[in-house]
Amino acid sequence: MLSIGQLSKQTGVKVTTIRYYEQQGLIAPPHRSEGNQRRYEPDTLKQLRFIKHARDLGINIDSIRQLIDLSTDTEKPCGEADKIAREHLVAIQDKIACLKRLEKELIRISTKCSGKRVGECYVIQSLSDHGLCSDDH
Repeated sequence: MLSIGQLSKQTGVKVTTIRYYEQQGLIAPPHRSEGNQRRYEPDTLKQLRFIKHARDLGINIDSIRQLIDLSTDTEKPCGEADKIAREHLVAIQDKIACLKRLEKELIRISTKCSGKRVGECYVIQSLSDHGLCSDDH
């Protein structure tokens, strides 16, 4: 059995986050010691590492819940898990495209700025008037 502190140290997940995952039903509720301390099964360590890795990849809690549910039956086809990963990949690619547009626009407005006085600052003017932007970001 592992304490919540041990789980935290071994996974890099904060204690408050472990409690949150417990409340959300992502990890099994722990046993309680005679002193009412949380005591987790060793399998919880594996599951918490799974959750952390998924969160590090930006996968949302609902999708993680679905993936955990899928993982309980090792004989199920993995098409649903693949679908979740593909959908997340598309969302990430969309975010990257948006960030690239933002980067391009910020480079454009910052290089147009003379940097002499705020009253003539192109950055300030551009932020005040979206019509000065090169595209819709």
